[in-house]
Amino acid sequence: MNQVKTMTLHPITRRAASHGSARGMTIIEVMIVTIIIAMVAAGVAVAVFPQFKKAQVNAAKSDVAAMRSAVQLFTADNPGKCPDAKQLQEEGFLDKSKRAEDPWGKEFVIKCSEGDMEVYSMGPDGQDNTEDDVGRASGE
Repeated sequence: MNQVKTMTLHPITRRAASHGSARGMTIIEVMIVTIIIAMVAAGVAVAVFPQFKKAQVNAAKSDVAAMRSAVQLFTADNPGKCPDAKQLQEEGFLDKSKRAEDPWGKEFVIKCSEGDMEVYSMGPDGQDNTEDDVGRASGE
């Protein structure tokens, strides 16, 4: 009549069949996921970094405008004298919440002459009279 054949599995196959859903990730799978995450992070960095540079330039422009106003107030009260940024803060002409340095960590350049003054940042390269100066008439 009907005989049922039973099949015995090899011990390794039996173990794999019973624990198949509890299998961990291999090192290759972990490496692939890590590489994908690194590629996404690199893509985000490439997109964000130029925006960060623009934000620094915009912050420098704003700070130069505030500094210029403070210098005008100072020179109105102290004719013939030319202040530096720290002096403007200490004497209350520049709000202490404003930076005395540009976004790149350099002091703002303040030059005073007969009835005229110039306030600017040397920009990201930190060198005077280059095209990346911020706040100069030529490099606004």
